[in-house]
Amino acid sequence: MSEPVDLLVIGGGVNGAGVARDAAGRGLSVVLAEKDDLAEGTSSRSGKYIHGGLRYLEYYEFRLVREALIEREVMLEIAPHLTWPLRLILPHSPEQRPRWLIRLGLFIYDHLGGRKRIPSTQAVDLRREPEGEAVRDAFPKAFAYWDVWVDDSRLVVLNAVDAARRGAEVLTRTEVISARREGTLWAVILRDVDGQREIKARAILNAAGPWVETVLGNTAGVNSERRVRLVKGSHIILKKWWQGDHGYVLQAPDKRLIFVNPYFDDLALIGTTDIPYDGRPEDVTAEADEITYLLGILNRYFKTDLQTNDVRHSYSGVRPLFDDDSTKGASAVTRDYEFELDGGNGRAPLLSAFGGKITTYRKLAEHGLDKLAPFLPHMGKAWTATKPLPGGEIAGADFDGFLAGFSASHPWLPADLARHYARCYGSDAATMLGDADSLEGLGRHFGGLLYEAEIAWLMQNEWARTADDILVRRTKHGLFLTAQEKASLEDWLRLSAAE
Repeated sequence: MSEPVDLLVIGGGVNGAGVARDAAGRGLSVVLAEKDDLAEGTSSRSGKYIHGGLRYLEYYEFRLVREALIEREVMLEIAPHLTWPLRLILPHSPEQRPRWLIRLGLFIYDHLGGRKRIPSTQAVDLRREPEGEAVRDAFPKAFAYWDVWVDDSRLVVLNAVDAARRGAEVLTRTEVISARREGTLWAVILRDVDGQREIKARAILNAAGPWVETVLGNTAGVNSERRVRLVKGSHIILKKWWQGDHGYVLQAPDKRLIFVNPYFDDLALIGTTDIPYDGRPEDVTAEADEITYLLGILNRYFKTDLQTNDVRHSYSGVRPLFDDDSTKGASAVTRDYEFELDGGNGRAPLLSAFGGKITTYRKLAEHGLDKLAPFLPHMGKAWTATKPLPGGEIAGADFDGFLAGFSASHPWLPADLARHYARCYGSDAATMLGDADSLEGLGRHFGGLLYEAEIAWLMQNEWARTADDILVRRTKHGLFLTAQEKASLEDWLRLSAAE
């Protein structure tokens, strides 16, 4: 039997990967176990924002909003290749909220988190400004404010990559079958495609998201009074119908905020819905009435008539929100996180994380590890606020300057391919390209911007195994490949695995 590890992290979403990275950097020995692929659940199906949550101010969630707004600035510094400020136009709809209330909320939003790189709010006359060209005349006034866009699934993967570089063992497609206490240690059975094995751990952090209660009750046999409320959020992707690189925020008749985002060069990502969900998280899909709901809101505000057949793709995820036993609707349930610690007095600790959102994953990791510090006294101090994620070692966090330099040093790369590599891999992009000095040097072309060299990197360095790992989570190539091209990749992967 090998030596016990300090920490077993269960769950390979953003919270689990963030905990594993932080813990490994504090000098702990870490194993991260994810039953599927990294970010396969909630963390690849978000609205793709690092944001304070403007509407949470209506529920007086000032601590959460402040923490999240501070994290916007942190993420722009440590992951400049994955994040960038996005200007959002919020047309005023007086039926939902009075103008003074929106202005007050945006004033607080501007000042609560200590802006550094984010511009301040402005009033916009949609009758005169180009942002109003696509908007119906019934909405002449608007506000412009900023939040931060993020590649959500790559954020998860790169946290895991950094954890591994700092000594963590990252196990994808590895399920935790059982965990039982043996005094101050946990005896844990793991199962993957090769069978089962046992490890010992001094502590467990349960970051299983929608499955957090399953891990507690079924896997570890721990009774808990805390619960998560599962809320389904669905998004749709259409062809972009407005000019400019800004997005829109629309007030729905039910007072929810719907985000309309530019997505790649010519697509739009719209979401999200908020619906209570009681099915298996693995089975969640965007349903017809959700798509109709989103299209109805778009058609209320925009001149372009958008129909179901304009929807090119859709996806849905389950948010595991902390259940505070309130009767509030799904949209009003807190996005804050809570912890539950089971153990102590000679019993090995199990810390479970309930709730949270992608914006605050790094703070959740810090707070969680601080709670485990009495059990792991050799643990170092928090450090992740200032250390770039892999690929984020970009001078001055200046992505545009980095891209210009990367393109100049690789003049044979087409501009769109150079930007793709720079966005996904940042300062690691040159390493990923290796000795290649032409498109032919990248190996087989699978369609779009996907070449064999990138696939090899993802399989060797980022735990990619299947076509979806590559096309959906590590990249978004899947949006641009034909069905035949996807099938060709699947065939190639099967042949490669058989060799």
